[in-house]
Amino acid sequence: MATFFLIIIYLAFISLGLPDSLLGAAWPVMRPDFGAPLDTAGMLFMIVAAGTIVSSLASGAVLKRFGTGQVTLVSCIMTAGALLGFSLAPSLFWVILCTIPLGLGAGSVDAGLNNYVAAHYKAHHMSWLHCFWGVGATLGPIIMAGYISGGTSTWRDGYLTVSLIQFALVVILLLTLPLWDRVARSGGGPSAEQPEEAESAPLEADGDGKAARPLRIGGVKLALVSFLFYCGVEATVGLWGSSYLVNEKGLSASLAAQWVSIYYAGITIGRFITGFITFKVSNRTLIRGGQAIALAGAVLLVLPLPAGASLAGFLIIGLGLAPIYPCMLHETPVRFGKKHAQTIMGYQMAVAYTGSTFMPPLLGFVASRTTMGMFPFYVALSALAMLLFSERLNAFLKKRNELKGPPASTLHGKEV
Repeated sequence: MATFFLIIIYLAFISLGLPDSLLGAAWPVMRPDFGAPLDTAGMLFMIVAAGTIVSSLASGAVLKRFGTGQVTLVSCIMTAGALLGFSLAPSLFWVILCTIPLGLGAGSVDAGLNNYVAAHYKAHHMSWLHCFWGVGATLGPIIMAGYISGGTSTWRDGYLTVSLIQFALVVILLLTLPLWDRVARSGGGPSAEQPEEAESAPLEADGDGKAARPLRIGGVKLALVSFLFYCGVEATVGLWGSSYLVNEKGLSASLAAQWVSIYYAGITIGRFITGFITFKVSNRTLIRGGQAIALAGAVLLVLPLPAGASLAGFLIIGLGLAPIYPCMLHETPVRFGKKHAQTIMGYQMAVAYTGSTFMPPLLGFVASRTTMGMFPFYVALSALAMLLFSERLNAFLKKRNELKGPPASTLHGKEV
């Protein structure tokens, strides 16, 4: 049962990934249909991310009230309906309306599933969980590219196809809904893989000995900023990558969408491989190495090289980003303790989506008034900021451990 239950969680993450990459791939051909300016995509992305922030912040109460299974089902219904609305939208106004349920449908289930896997599964499961998000995110541009490459099909058919895939997942989630309740009541299944180490964060109290609020726990704010810049980089490349390749490198819209799918394929493949590496390598090492690789890929885009180098840059950025997000999430209970892990996980989701909300539209605002050639510089600076804040967090945690004693091992070969 535990394995089958995990497959259902993986399928839910495919449904989270499918819509995330569609707008960036489709925008070069959507924009003329609606007569919209270039930076309108940033506004649409902001609305989606704002809805996700709201639902992430409310995730604790929503998940406690309805349970992860029901929240996951409703989330998939909302995103499937929103994507269907995109395919039928007669004007930009209706597209804007559809972005609201698209964003609200993602936040609670994202926070709930991430916390569940961080608390009950080994680290490689977290990497593979987000690998399945990458499967969905990779399929999105591939599907869209197939429809906008020529012939009588349009971007609307791409959205319709992804919507139908989402509705198929809705049926699967509906049929398996009793399984979520059964596992929750029995306390079995995945809980058998609960981590063995004790609570490892020594700073769960403030200076007067009282229980600390989550945001007052040492290092939490640095972790939140790291999440902000990570999602800023990931979302910026996904949203504006196609427009950069079309406007600056002279690629066709369909080929640009295919190249962006390579970026998401890099994330997907990287997370699959990371799942095996976690048996031997710590979260901290994987996070640091991934950030350095992503920065190297961004620098490759900055250099005045032929268009083919951009494909390599996109792939390297994707491979670098692959381990960062799942490893940072899996470190949450280790860094800050299980007592506050669910609340802090919700905060991390909210701040991560804040990065997705404001950083890509900021580039769109700047690019619409200058040139899309700003794209590689923006991505490189954001990747550098992510690395610097993450290293500050590492330095703080090292100092904390020296003063309070080392926490439980974060080597995944020793975790359950």
